Amino acid sequence: MQTIVISGANRGIGLALTRQFLQAGHHVVAGCRQPAHAAELHKLTAAYSLEIIELDVGAADSVSLFCQQLGTRAVDVLINNAGVMGGEHQGVHDMDYAAWLHTFEINTLAPFRLATSLIPNLKLAPQPRVLTISSQMGAFGLQMGTGRYAYRTSKAAVSKVMQVMAQELASDNIIVCPLHPGWVQTDMGGPGATISAEESATGIFKLINNLTMAQSGRFWCWDGNEHVW
Repeated sequence: MQTIVISGANRGIGLALTRQFLQAGHHVVAGCRQPAHAAELHKLTAAYSLEIIELDVGAADSVSLFCQQLGTRAVDVLINNAGVMGGEHQGVHDMDYAAWLHTFEINTLAPFRLATSLIPNLKLAPQPRVLTISSQMGAFGLQMGTGRYAYRTSKAAVSKVMQVMAQELASDNIIVCPLHPGWVQTDMGGPGATISAEESATGIFKLINNLTMAQSGRFWCWDGNEHVW
């Protein structure tokens, strides 16, 4: 049984990934901002090895308390899933700068903070992996529409953060990768998206289980294919 830590585990891709790892017999530590309202997570506690812990990834104190509750146990996989879209005002003539900063706090700084805080736990695992949900909307090799500056830039930045972390943590044998989850039918992706959260999670689950150090620091897609930067 491996220990899997997932942020933003109460809905969407995070919840679907939680189900995947639980059904495979692993222990999941599900982080979410309001555990009392995470009804779908609580339904899983009766049948599976699930631990629900309050986690606001944008608050340093919350991250610190979360890590304290994990203690000195090994963490096999960390999935940085929590994220925000950045608000409705992300255009050339209509930019909410406060929301842009908040988007960077949640989508870019928070994955770095949580991952680095858990390095001691990751180092205790035989094959530690850190996966961060990024997006092809932040890929420089693709020209995909306009607008959504806050979201796009935060995802471009977190992909680079993970690439650099992969190099720094290679000596500790910690695999680090950014990941494009696909265009997923979630609150963020919308009903017109092309795949369900369950489809995305199934592909991500398979990818995580087969990752090697040779793949660390590269940008992957939910279906196992490498993504252009």
